[in-house]
Amino acid sequence: YMTNTRITDAEILENRFPLRLHRFEIRKGSGGAGRHRGGDGLIREIEALTALEVSGVSERRTTAPFGLAGGRDGKKGVNRIDNNAKGSRFSTTLARGQRLIIETPGGGGYGQLTTEKC
Repeated sequence: YMTNTRITDAEILENRFPLRLHRFEIRKGSGGAGRHRGGDGLIREIEALTALEVSGVSERRTTAPFGLAGGRDGKKGVNRIDNNAKGSRFSTTLARGQRLIIETPGGGGYGQLTTEKC
């Protein structure tokens, strides 16, 4: 229930599904450096309150979002269940109490940093 164009509010998720959202925050520092820094991704940590079937379809887990015109790459995304890494596409059953952690990638930076003094 998380897409690149829509972010579902915590209250809606918890009302519609048997889960608890423990974290929903900006993934600080995940955007690539550059004259114009890439945007930071998000972190969501979701606990299953009962057994849940979950599927993940995501990108930029093996290849970082690239920077342009001298900008640095953003950080790659990460999917985990508890402390076990999952790939970019997965389907599994979460047991009660297990947590799905989704860290979305940061955007690549644009433009070379300059060291000129004003």
